[in-house]
Amino acid sequence: MTTPTASWTEDIYRIALETAQAGGLATGRLLVAGVSTSEVLGSRIGTAGASEVAQALFEGLQRFRRETGIYVAYQCCEHLNRALVVEREAMERYGLEPVTVVPVPKAGGAMASYAYRHLHDAVMVEEIAAHAGVDVGETLIGMHVRKVAVPYRPAIRSIGEARVNAAYARPKLIGGARAVYVIEE
Repeated sequence: MTTPTASWTEDIYRIALETAQAGGLATGRLLVAGVSTSEVLGSRIGTAGASEVAQALFEGLQRFRRETGIYVAYQCCEHLNRALVVEREAMERYGLEPVTVVPVPKAGGAMASYAYRHLHDAVMVEEIAAHAGVDVGETLIGMHVRKVAVPYRPAIRSIGEARVNAAYARPKLIGGARAVYVIEE
């Protein structure tokens, strides 16, 4: 089994920051984090969750939150229908509807469980429309990213054994052949 390293904390911080910058996220926006600690350790998703890995990644994401003012929503596993752990402040700001459940490692996943126990005033919500997202271990965060999701490949492509992908949202381009998207002077 791979031992969590300080580099994982730094890596997730840098991935989240790079993704937020690529998407032009401002303070107060939402970034969803889907993390399979099993995949980070080199096991199949949902088979070897580890709170030590969750702690290392949580610390990096909390640093990102503190320095950018961007909220982080932690996605649960499919056993909780991919519900999310957020700070109550984010829930209230975005008018999200709370649900009643407590994520645990075997129903919610190690990352969401850790976040629920360590976030300031954590609450559960069933769905969000985040401005960006980071996916560690192919957890399928797309259902929680606003339309139109733009795939983004951060410079750091893996954490431990888990592949990393990301996305940010842009407004829809509407109209037809006559539509104009940029004002020309």
